[in-house]
Amino acid sequence: MIPELVALEGSPWLVLPPGIHQAGLDDVEAAFATNAWRRDLFDGLLEGAGLLRSAECRTIYLDGSYVTGKPWPQDFDACWDPAGVERGKLDPVFLDFTNGRAAQKAAFKGEFFPSSLMATEISRTFLEFFQIDRFTGRTKGIISIPLSNDHALLRKVQL
Repeated sequence: MIPELVALEGSPWLVLPPGIHQAGLDDVEAAFATNAWRRDLFDGLLEGAGLLRSAECRTIYLDGSYVTGKPWPQDFDACWDPAGVERGKLDPVFLDFTNGRAAQKAAFKGEFFPSSLMATEISRTFLEFFQIDRFTGRTKGIISIPLSNDHALLRKVQL
């Protein structure tokens, strides 16, 4: 379940309260795919999540302005748990960080990082980095999405 967004002094938009909040893609869609552009971003997230699930990824974490009150976020930011991922089944785009991650943005309209990868500019993993508000440096929340039995992905496969 996705909690109500909260004000964070110094941040321009409402954000998720601190913590890792578990939700399904249906919940993400209902809460954040609220206009045509946000819908397009969600479709890219769904596509990437499906490919990661096909490689046996169990969990992704969603962050960025997409999960804030910003009406027109530029993209979404996600990271994926590499535990159990079968590298041979992993689409190479998920490991392509060249050119400002242009291939990922073209494929999904957002970015996916391994959750254990270090965000070098701050010496934290992406999972840790995602929980810090970029405007204030204070703690904020992210969304954890278990992929194995996600209803939105199961519907997508059946189509």
